[in-house]
Amino acid sequence: MSAYKVIIIDDEPPAREVIKHFLKEHDDLELVGEAENGFDGLKLIQTQNPDLIFLDIQMPKLTGFELLELIDHPPTIIFSTAYDQYALQAFEQHAADYLLKPYNRERFEDGLTKARTLMNKSATPVATEALVQGYLQEPTHRLVVKDGTKIDIIPTDEVIRIAAQDDYSEIITAKGKHLKKQTMKHLEQVLDSKKFVRVHRSSIVQVSQIAKIDKYGKETHLAQLKNGDEVMVSATGYTKLKELLGW
Repeated sequence: MSAYKVIIIDDEPPAREVIKHFLKEHDDLELVGEAENGFDGLKLIQTQNPDLIFLDIQMPKLTGFELLELIDHPPTIIFSTAYDQYALQAFEQHAADYLLKPYNRERFEDGLTKARTLMNKSATPVATEALVQGYLQEPTHRLVVKDGTKIDIIPTDEVIRIAAQDDYSEIITAKGKHLKKQTMKHLEQVLDSKKFVRVHRSSIVQVSQIAKIDKYGKETHLAQLKNGDEVMVSATGYTKLKELLGW
């Protein structure tokens, strides 16, 4: 059997050295690359197609979470992070393991045992959103979008609305439109609920962008946005708006 391909994505050189040192004891694991930030890590994933990633979370340019959102079918993940242990409890459901820095060889080997189980061909791949879901302790303040080889980082304050587009979500800003391969449900969960409301199954709106709301049908309304767009508001969406705005 050929060796499993491994990459390391971590902005701290000592942390990468520790992982490389521990990996030397395993002939079935081949280190095929390492990166010090999420941008370079994404390129490595695309070129090397690894079986296993040791992934840090807090990195410059692109966090580990944002990197995962840009991967359609993530390989097995072991988080290697200094993140608060209590915030990591949700990780155990989806990632192979997390290694809380600093960790020893015994803890590293335990993580590899779990990873090997997931790397087995019979294991069911984990969806990207399942990996990311539950990690954010606070609402996200930016959205990362990949367009070919280009990566755009969009501050959520610039988002006017988001519209469902088949398997994608279209993010509309004053500067343009961006497609993100992520569900409306996921975006609804990670955006600030005090600023964004899912007014319809196909629309999320930044509340501050609403100019007025008119009655449209028996149970529906039509929101006029400041940029001129019109968005249908369902009965459920209208109730959410009233609760948020105190109407």
